[in-house]
Amino acid sequence: IAMILFHNLREIVFVIQSQSNTFHVRQAERRREDLLKQARGFTEKQPVVLLLHGLSENEGDWSILPLLPYLSHSFGKNSSWIVFLEEETNVKLIALIKVLAKVDKNKEWFLGKPLFDEESTIIHHYAFAENPSIFKYPDFAASWALSIPLVVRLAKKVKEEPLKSDFTIDLKHEVALYIWDNGKGPHLTAVPELCTVPEDSPQASHCATTVSKKPPLCGDPVNKEDIFVAVKTCKKFHSERVPVIKKTWEKDALFLEYYSDHADPSIPTINLGVPNTERGHCGKTFAILQRFLSSAVPDTKWLLIVDDDTLISIPRLQVLLSCYDSSEPVSLGERYGYGLSQGGYSYITGGGGMVFSRKAVVRLLKSGCKCYSNDAPDDMVLGMCLNALGLPVTHSPLFHQARPEDYARDFLAHQVPISFHKHWNIDPIAVFNKWLKDDFTASQDELKSAKTEL
Repeated sequence: IAMILFHNLREIVFVIQSQSNTFHVRQAERRREDLLKQARGFTEKQPVVLLLHGLSENEGDWSILPLLPYLSHSFGKNSSWIVFLEEETNVKLIALIKVLAKVDKNKEWFLGKPLFDEESTIIHHYAFAENPSIFKYPDFAASWALSIPLVVRLAKKVKEEPLKSDFTIDLKHEVALYIWDNGKGPHLTAVPELCTVPEDSPQASHCATTVSKKPPLCGDPVNKEDIFVAVKTCKKFHSERVPVIKKTWEKDALFLEYYSDHADPSIPTINLGVPNTERGHCGKTFAILQRFLSSAVPDTKWLLIVDDDTLISIPRLQVLLSCYDSSEPVSLGERYGYGLSQGGYSYITGGGGMVFSRKAVVRLLKSGCKCYSNDAPDDMVLGMCLNALGLPVTHSPLFHQARPEDYARDFLAHQVPISFHKHWNIDPIAVFNKWLKDDFTASQDELKSAKTEL
């Protein structure tokens, strides 16, 4: 058996979809070490485990397609499978090898755990509007795999027909569309052993991959005193959107200011002297960045910028931020891309909430980075500036630019989400209560006193 396992392991190249932020590098290295340790159980020969962020200088590598020529060139001759995993994907190596051994490696295969849309969604440009659930795309957290014949052909296609210079919004869906190629390429084949249930769950006995739902704990949650919250609003939404924040998450923020085109003492809002714009809010956002570094507001480690229709859990954000070092230039949120195939840039999409460490704000403003107009898209301009400075944009799938119903149900099932965005056709307070509210029965003070008694 060891010989067969060894032989099959040799044919697999693992790519961990890693990121260059210190915390994520650590997580990815742990995942690699775990794979190597399992392999040492039955072979001397180490499998190939690549960390995606270190493969080249190209910012667009995380969008996978620009990486295919490299993978084809390096592994097209003597491998059979490229298996992609996220840093939180737990792998039972022997089980995964057995799954792949059952599939004819000489054919084109695209394997994964299928997700589908129940209704057509803005994040997929309303694709398959007549029957959205017909199209399946992989949940990256379960891992997904491409057979080498498919990699070789796709790599050739990428080289011969330049990828569209466009937005990268939901990568897993866009990769699946590119591979399917309007029916000319393979569709996703469901592999029941690729799972997103926790390792210790009764449903996981047949699984080769699992995912724990709980986010990693990196120590105590960041204090409320360390986060400054900036809400972008404007006069016409003072009565419509601001009350939702006041009824849901405002009480969890210690330092919070509303920025508007109109000073209203009843909220209160602050007029930063930037006229409201219909589209992007670049002028307003840069005024917020400057104010964050000024003596007008408390000196905090983290800045969170949200829209007035962002729904967010501050307590969950406090837990997440414990994993990051505020003395590094951190920019965190849901990552989108623009023109990644042609040397474009990544950016944090604004609606889900943009988190910056003080260091990142200092670097941005020092660089002379500016808006080319007041109504330029603030999140994209910030992405361009970070890219020019060589500073990473760090992705967390727990931030969401759209509403819960815009994401596949099975995708949200293994998350403890931090934010959603938009009030369109939903009851935002009900959405907050269902998705983002934690019922702490004991208050923090009671917990503290319980601890001291122990």
